[in-house]
Amino acid sequence: MIRLAIVLYILIASAVAGSAVIAVLTLDMREAWQIAGAFVAGLLIAVPIAAVLGRKIYNELNGPNAV
Repeated sequence: MIRLAIVLYILIASAVAGSAVIAVLTLDMREAWQIAGAFVAGLLIAVPIAAVLGRKIYNELNGPNAV
């Protein structure tokens, strides 16, 4: 399951971090620390999302009795 979560993290982190940076730029926050902060926040938010999705996909692929 951890390998699946890592692959999902790569995809999810780029989407979430990119969206966070776009949101910051839309709010006219153009200093480097603001953009970097949004990027790091997006990377951190992607960790639990990837873990939950990885667990759900893994359990669906292994049947209803998988833990």
